[in-house]
Amino acid sequence: MSTPQLIAAQRLLKRRLLLTAPAMLTLLVFLLVPLSIMFLVSILKSGDYGGVLWGQYSLDAYINFFYERDLDDSWVFNTDYLQIFQRSFLLSLLTTSGCLLIGFPTALYLALQSERKRNLLLFLVTVPFWTNLLVRTYAWILLLRNGGLVDASLQGIGITEQPLGLLYTDTAVIIGLLYSFLPFMVLPIYTSLEKLDWRLVEAAFDLGANRWQALKRIIIPLAMPGIIAGVLLVFIPALGNYIIPELLGGGKALMIGNLIQLQFGGSHNWPFGSALAFALLSFVLLAMLTYSMRFKSSNTGAGL
Repeated sequence: MSTPQLIAAQRLLKRRLLLTAPAMLTLLVFLLVPLSIMFLVSILKSGDYGGVLWGQYSLDAYINFFYERDLDDSWVFNTDYLQIFQRSFLLSLLTTSGCLLIGFPTALYLALQSERKRNLLLFLVTVPFWTNLLVRTYAWILLLRNGGLVDASLQGIGITEQPLGLLYTDTAVIIGLLYSFLPFMVLPIYTSLEKLDWRLVEAAFDLGANRWQALKRIIIPLAMPGIIAGVLLVFIPALGNYIIPELLGGGKALMIGNLIQLQFGGSHNWPFGSALAFALLSFVLLAMLTYSMRFKSSNTGAGL
């Protein structure tokens, strides 16, 4: 490479560094620094009355995820926290599946409407964002409680005779999560479908395809980027959600977010709370990496 080309390349590199510097600084201050502090806290010993003992390092917080100390100070295998993680993943998967089953047809219906009607429907989809999540969750308490609107309506039309007892159950938690995160599934899928060239669907019909075949072979593959974005936008926040399981679940069936809050709050066990947060982060990153690798390999195979 000649000297003028080298100088031009160095200038281009400096320009790119200057342009990316604000974003990198933001990530450093608001992401890497807090994560570093959290990791440091997770490997410290817990204080007798809360907090941590600075300078006294220990891996007990990570060991406590699988084991607990017995009365004779020996380690005993404990599955309680694993069950909480399992319940959290199950509820998040059910929420994501429900949002996908409802959100994809909704987004497809929106994409097929005229521009004026489409804007109105999009406005209705985004209306829940205008109200605080806490207020919306309290509204669901009034709907799902014994003698609430749901019970009164079902008993009024003769479907049920006794209260359903939905509040403070996993069903109530799933309903709350589904309601809260459904727009996060609809909007990304709609964005992908809006850009779709519908002449491809018309060509499929001309070649003898029925509606299901056109949906399976054309619409869904082309909408896959939006589907993946929607799945990630729903699954990850639902996995660490705290407000909905606390209010609609009544604190009976803990999820990961409630467990972490409990360690930093009532239990005053900061190292264990930090270790749980890192365990959640690791599981999420591993799931995203596995999913992205499989999606990439499937796209590569389709391209070949």
